[in-house]
Amino acid sequence: MAFSRANPEILCFPEDGKIDQNVIESQAVPRDYTNSTYTRGHLNPSSHHHDMGDRNATFTLTNIVPQKAASNAGTWARLEKEVGARLQGFCLGPAYVITGALPYASGPQPWINNRVAVPEYLWSAYCCPAYNASLPKWARPFFPTYAAVGRNDPQSGPEIVPVNSKAKAMVRGYDVKRMPLADLEDVLEQRLAMPVTLFQGQCV
Repeated sequence: MAFSRANPEILCFPEDGKIDQNVIESQAVPRDYTNSTYTRGHLNPSSHHHDMGDRNATFTLTNIVPQKAASNAGTWARLEKEVGARLQGFCLGPAYVITGALPYASGPQPWINNRVAVPEYLWSAYCCPAYNASLPKWARPFFPTYAAVGRNDPQSGPEIVPVNSKAKAMVRGYDVKRMPLADLEDVLEQRLAMPVTLFQGQCV
């Protein structure tokens, strides 16, 4: 894996800025984010890819959710770096990563431009079916699977992800809670009111 970021302006839209009306009606477009208080948060991080073409392919608005900067460039970015380094260091074959977002469970759902729903939380889980048998003791809980949930709203309650009151002011309220895969599945099942199994086979 490589960990440099590709050009964040690559969004797979025409250079002349003319976007087909069918596209505008079916997905987010760059102007939706203009003058909003949200950054473009990757679900599939560009930094987790070897090939420049693969990295560039992550810069599409179908791979992006509205994310507060303190999460996107702070706490969630640290999680992405941890996961990338962990899989690069100890995974011996393919690794599988699933990342998603959770809407608000109650109250008014925030939107950008009345078009793009803002998630209350982001979540991610990975599975590495084949990994180094001589894992250091500190790394053993993280294999073959592990997961996390991150806050995207500092005003959200502490039920899913508690707030670290000692965190720096710039990232306080955007905490990320690391957890076993089963704990994340429980969170998703409760929020979505349906059974959730993220991986199968060796990744269960």
